[in-house]
Amino acid sequence: MRKDIILVTGALGQIGSVLVQALRAAHGASQVIATDLRATDSALDGPFEQLDILDAQRLHDLVKKYHVTQIYHLAAILSAAGEGKPRRTWQVNMDGLFNSLEVAREAQIDKIFFPSSIAVFSHLTPSRQTPQYTVLHPTTVYGISKAAGEDWIQYYHQRYGMDIRSLRYPGIISHQSDPGGGTTDYAVDIFHYAVRDINYKCFLKADTALPMLYMPDAIRATLQLMEAPTEQIRVRTSYNLHGMTFTPAEIYAEIKRHFPNFRIDYQPDFRQDIAETWPASIDDSYARRDWNWSPAYNLESMTQDMIINLKKKYLTLSES
Repeated sequence: MRKDIILVTGALGQIGSVLVQALRAAHGASQVIATDLRATDSALDGPFEQLDILDAQRLHDLVKKYHVTQIYHLAAILSAAGEGKPRRTWQVNMDGLFNSLEVAREAQIDKIFFPSSIAVFSHLTPSRQTPQYTVLHPTTVYGISKAAGEDWIQYYHQRYGMDIRSLRYPGIISHQSDPGGGTTDYAVDIFHYAVRDINYKCFLKADTALPMLYMPDAIRATLQLMEAPTEQIRVRTSYNLHGMTFTPAEIYAEIKRHFPNFRIDYQPDFRQDIAETWPASIDDSYARRDWNWSPAYNLESMTQDMIINLKKKYLTLSES
């Protein structure tokens, strides 16, 4: 049986850096080619190639060089960062996707993964238990690019028979990697401040409820989706995915159980306007039905795990 050789774009990003490790654990380090615009000397303990996703020829050459069978296309500019450079965000997010799709089509790649986001939704979308099929009217360039991307991957599947799979990630919380410029990144930053005994300034209002997912669940969902038999994949735009819903006030209260002296100050900025166009909770029943998705973490268990791991991280940094 042929071994899969997987190429990951955006491999040094928040999700990519953790996903590459998981893929290498599952498939073998030499079978996963990490690529990113930035250079790295660590190479994530395996093959690494520098790649500008806008360079289609370079991507084509890497696919040919390594005999790639799967592409995980993660390279993108995220929501909050993207609002500062909208045309560049559109170029990177859309041309990068087209380059991945066209190279994959020409090379007859077996599977492609494309991450979407709750940023495809808007204030016109039902905010509670947002359904799989509903109004998509995004208000950020990042969201617009993801909504357009969903349509394009469905088009490539229908026209060319390509096996492209996607998840609409909610906010991702992780101790392994730094925030990447997203509107939900307060839920990562707040833990770093608490563990270092620094009071936190939150850029969202206290009662802003948003859907979130802990990184181990995000990685497990991604691998679960990609490993599911083709006949079970019945959503060819992007699957809704949900882990938990909480507000800044609720995560603050949970963290205070571990750090009673921790304080938060709410100073909403432009990201509050973005957050108010996004849902509070997601109906992910299609993912649960089609490939047996179910999250393992809630707010309490995630908080405990984040604090344990960040304490170890900062202890190691202080000793180095």
